[in-house]
Amino acid sequence: MTTGVVRAALVQTTWTGDKESMIKAHEDYAREAAAQGAKVICFQELFYGPYFCQVQDAAFYEYAESIPGPTTERFQALAAELGMVMVLPMYEQEQPGVLYNTAAVVDADGRYLGKYRKNHIPQVKGFWEKFYFRPGNLGYPVFDTAVGKVGVYICYDRHFPEGWRALGLNGAQIVFNPSATSRGLSSYLWQLEQPASAVANEYFIGAINRVGVEDLGDNDFYGQTYFVDPEGKFVGEVADTHNPELIVRDLDLNLLTTVRDRWQFYRDRRPDSYDGLVAP
Repeated sequence: MTTGVVRAALVQTTWTGDKESMIKAHEDYAREAAAQGAKVICFQELFYGPYFCQVQDAAFYEYAESIPGPTTERFQALAAELGMVMVLPMYEQEQPGVLYNTAAVVDADGRYLGKYRKNHIPQVKGFWEKFYFRPGNLGYPVFDTAVGKVGVYICYDRHFPEGWRALGLNGAQIVFNPSATSRGLSSYLWQLEQPASAVANEYFIGAINRVGVEDLGDNDFYGQTYFVDPEGKFVGEVADTHNPELIVRDLDLNLLTTVRDRWQFYRDRRPDSYDGLVAP
């Protein structure tokens, strides 16, 4: 298990109006984070586009690309330049008509390590995601990076405790939860679910949410991006509720050992008694 302090960064921002300017904005955020000493960064869900799932329109399929592909490769070069691990939430096209909500993970030397595909796909007003994405089929991978073992759990996934636990069982030390969630829908959950999951699974969580109202609907994305430690405490301040922000925080991975020595949740779990939980 990696020990010591990891300086980590998260980005919440507004839609700029086009893909290229969003990519450039995130390149700038990564450079700023590196200048502050960050060694790992995660962007918001579907980072280079609007949150188009407020409508059901096949025109937005054009935002999908292969992973790895052009955007992944562009950030691989930047990761190598900056010596920074990067988590890149994007719209993936595996082949025409086969589309996923995905995050690529790139190591600090620019190597592509793999990807996570969002497993739980909502279909409710303002979040018509089944129109755009198939459910993930890659399980709950954990990536061995320069900063430790990193997992990803995307937005709506966070409501399902099974995946958080699977990431812990697979060795995650830091789990990133990039999101696009609206003030009227989930704000009462936002500062409860991820801290509780960090405590239950004894790792750090980086929770990211975009900000602003976009021209595709009424969703009011409320930011409040944060890191939370395995004791359920916020690491530094929670980000603003309305404005773009880069947050950079020091995560003391030694706390994982302290907490896991105190609470033996992984020893005392009873998978032999959980069969009914996974029955169809």
